[in-house]
Amino acid sequence: MRFIHFKKNEQLFILQTNHTCYRFFVMDGYLYHLYYGKNRKKSYPEHQAYYRSFAPYFETSGLNGSPDTCKLEIPFFGNGDFRASALKLRKKDGDCVTDFKYVKHKIYNGRPEIPGLPYAQADDDTQTLTITLHDNATGCDLLLHYVVFPSSDIISRSFTLINNGKANVKIEKAMSLSLDIEGCNFDWISLYGQHNMERMMQRSKLLHGRQSVFSRRGASSHQFNPFIALLDPKCTEEKGNCYGFNFVYSGNFLDDIEVDQCNNTRVQIGLGEENFGWLLMPGESFYAPEAVMTYTDKGIGQMSRNFHNWIRRHLSPKEIYAKRPVVLNTWEASGFAIDENSLLTFADAAVASDIDMLVMDDGWFGARCNDCAGLGDWTPNPDKFKDGLAAFVKRVKEKGIKFGIWIEPEMVNPDSDLFRAHPDWCLHVPGRTSTLSRNQLVLDMANPDVFDYLTKTFSETFRDVPIDYIKWDMNRHLSEVGSPTLPPERQDEVPFRYMLGVYRLYTWFNENFPHVMIENCSGGGGRYDLGMLPYCTQIWTSDNTWPNDRIRIQHSSTLAYPVSIMSCHVSNAGDQTKNPKTLQFAYHTAMNGMLGYEMHLPTASKDVKETIKNQISTYRNHEELIKTGDLYRVFSPFETPYYAYYFTNGNEILLTFLQATGEKPKSLRLKISSAEKNAFYMCNNQIYSGKDLRQGIEITTSEEDKFSIMLYFKKQ
Repeated sequence: MRFIHFKKNEQLFILQTNHTCYRFFVMDGYLYHLYYGKNRKKSYPEHQAYYRSFAPYFETSGLNGSPDTCKLEIPFFGNGDFRASALKLRKKDGDCVTDFKYVKHKIYNGRPEIPGLPYAQADDDTQTLTITLHDNATGCDLLLHYVVFPSSDIISRSFTLINNGKANVKIEKAMSLSLDIEGCNFDWISLYGQHNMERMMQRSKLLHGRQSVFSRRGASSHQFNPFIALLDPKCTEEKGNCYGFNFVYSGNFLDDIEVDQCNNTRVQIGLGEENFGWLLMPGESFYAPEAVMTYTDKGIGQMSRNFHNWIRRHLSPKEIYAKRPVVLNTWEASGFAIDENSLLTFADAAVASDIDMLVMDDGWFGARCNDCAGLGDWTPNPDKFKDGLAAFVKRVKEKGIKFGIWIEPEMVNPDSDLFRAHPDWCLHVPGRTSTLSRNQLVLDMANPDVFDYLTKTFSETFRDVPIDYIKWDMNRHLSEVGSPTLPPERQDEVPFRYMLGVYRLYTWFNENFPHVMIENCSGGGGRYDLGMLPYCTQIWTSDNTWPNDRIRIQHSSTLAYPVSIMSCHVSNAGDQTKNPKTLQFAYHTAMNGMLGYEMHLPTASKDVKETIKNQISTYRNHEELIKTGDLYRVFSPFETPYYAYYFTNGNEILLTFLQATGEKPKSLRLKISSAEKNAFYMCNNQIYSGKDLRQGIEITTSEEDKFSIMLYFKKQ
């Protein structure tokens, strides 16, 4: 089946998914946007010209083709569009006017690779439109890629710039996706935050002018996430027009929205210009990261499910294990104070509670007894592992559990053998003092020598060590971003080249340790983005494991990301292990994702260990439903004192209600809107009709804190 069409007489491109349609056309060499929205049986909008005084226009097009007022597929800098541009090139003579015209196009099955960068994988239905544009002044060709994923209602955008001219050009701004939408009566959703309180949902009215979220930190960051959404003011979880956008990249980004003088809205996703530049030599190509968009008229919830299905199907790696390992991580219990004997007691406690894996966190290598020394020296500490790492890990695994280990390969302590030998391997700027964060400097991942050192060191350290899992951390952002490996005219390439080096190292680990699951972490959720997902099965959601806070962090995370990537631990926070009620509440909170534990389990009571064993058994019964089912959010913790949601695969429904703080008891209805009206469901030996579930399960709130309910319904 064809999902991309070209009507030659009208010079019209039509891209379709199962429920959406995207239309634009060619006029006088330029690409004019027409429509993105629901598939229609009736007619679609036609091109509208907006004339405004002082708006330049091309002589061949007249007022109908003013770049300043028309909806464009890709707006260029300096050619008469005074709104935000998607591409800005500087010629060798200093001229920045950027102007490409249509030459040809190609429609084909599958998708193009994006060398060095993460991107979504194609399946049998995936189709691509590649449009070639040319600029006579520079000799450059611009290839615009539109990749259609029909069943997920996702369209991705990226571009390739090829310098076929005779002189260098400098890319000064690069936005992978630009979309002009009719009208401006929208709200927009973004995710802001900080370390320990990532991805806080905020919804605001769209205003004239520009509004944006961004990162200048060298990582997608705790502070802003690359996901944004545009929606009708009255849009709810289940009703209303909603556009979602995201970026398949883990470094600096810019999400930009502009409402113009014609009351239309421009959305752009890309690398931006403030922390990006690229010198493109004759014969070279530049590949921009992939950006994605989706549309639905069925509300915020369906937008989320579109992203969830697409990520699970096209972006996340194949499962390494039949079941996700429930881990016991040592960090919150022990910090740096680990040794072979203490870890073996953790392993025994894990086995007794049916935990699948022991994860040895920080403190196992070099002189790493605190956060002041050792980073970069990735050899086991001989005082802690007298018989070597391999012998210790084998002793752990002989107990019948898997073994995981923590690394932070992108960082170095000044107090380390690596730094003393190669101080020039850090990001730094000559004549400037390099600032520290957590007593760390950042290795120059653009330097091939750094890559060679890391791969050689980890090859030697992990040789014959039967590890099953790696937790890859990154605990500071980038400052003094300079690299001695690049000439002065290329220093603004360092942030992008840094990420290319990180992706290259992830690829090396995936290829050399194919049976090892990687969990990405950046001080918690500082790199919680699509760019990490082709390399990592899970992402550590936040260093904050307090359930009251996690409820909101996890709710917002599900707006754009499936719970199958969300690592959620029951921890020591608030002494939860001493109170069965709070332990149960923490467990129900963690069941919103992939379950793990982070506590001093060896000293826990027998009752706690038995409770955890029962919790894991219940989790195993529902793991597949949680991991692959459709998520429906019922109550938002940003709008109510509660969080309620359910997972369903059509035959099963797992409903959870979480109330962090007590209140005067009152009756609530938890509506399960996806239940089949004429079907019947059993829960706790009671039969409910689908109509009953759609009208809502009645529950009563509690006067006590930490109140939770979990109900499982099976279609009869």
